[in-house]
Amino acid sequence: MGLTVSQVARVSGVTVRTLHHYDQIGLLTPGSRSAAGYRLYLDGDLERLQEILFYRELGFGLDEIREMADRPDHDRAVALRHQRALLSSRVVHLEAMIEAVDAALEAEGSGMKMSKEDMFEVFGDFDPKTYEEEVEEKWSGPLLAESRRRTGQYGKEQWKAIKAEEEDIGTAFAESLADGADPSSPGARAVAEQHRLHIDRWFYPCSHAMHAGLGQMYVADARFTAYWDKFAPGLADFVKSAIEANLATARE
Repeated sequence: MGLTVSQVARVSGVTVRTLHHYDQIGLLTPGSRSAAGYRLYLDGDLERLQEILFYRELGFGLDEIREMADRPDHDRAVALRHQRALLSSRVVHLEAMIEAVDAALEAEGSGMKMSKEDMFEVFGDFDPKTYEEEVEEKWSGPLLAESRRRTGQYGKEQWKAIKAEEEDIGTAFAESLADGADPSSPGARAVAEQHRLHIDRWFYPCSHAMHAGLGQMYVADARFTAYWDKFAPGLADFVKSAIEANLATARE
């Protein structure tokens, strides 16, 4: 038994008018009809709607979404992995933006002047106005609030300590890789745990599962990959695997 247009609208938050439009342009056509002729959305239709909404949130146009969804080789799992990678990339960039704001607040509070390079390096060719409303609407929450609370209290010495720890962790990972250690070795797992505790101590509570999610981003986003690979080529993959091994050990 399928769902009617009004039922899908209530479940998904998409208006009836929008669903009718999707039907008219061939983006989402209900798979069945009731005896009375009403549109009925089946499970496969709802899965397609979910993918559409994910891509819409990522800024894709309806024509682009239809083209991807209608490909003969379309695979839902592949599409979801693609969407996750794109969302992870956005998370990384927003986290960088948050760090830049925190640094500006710290400099403002301490009376220090940021260099022009430090002030604008994070933006690159990114226009921050594009995402101002999105940041306010979607990135409020306990972790963000806690990170802001903690970093808002840090002075120059704390930021120096954070930077030094980050360098030590990157170097330790690189040394493990150079020594030919397996990412699941006790030494590599110990560095992964050190990294997790670094985040937990300085920024926000970081569980092993959350840490593993960060590890996925380290290889999904080129900017994170570049950060780790500056210590040693291929280090981002090594770090991800070490973090996952540390998670598996913690679950035992």
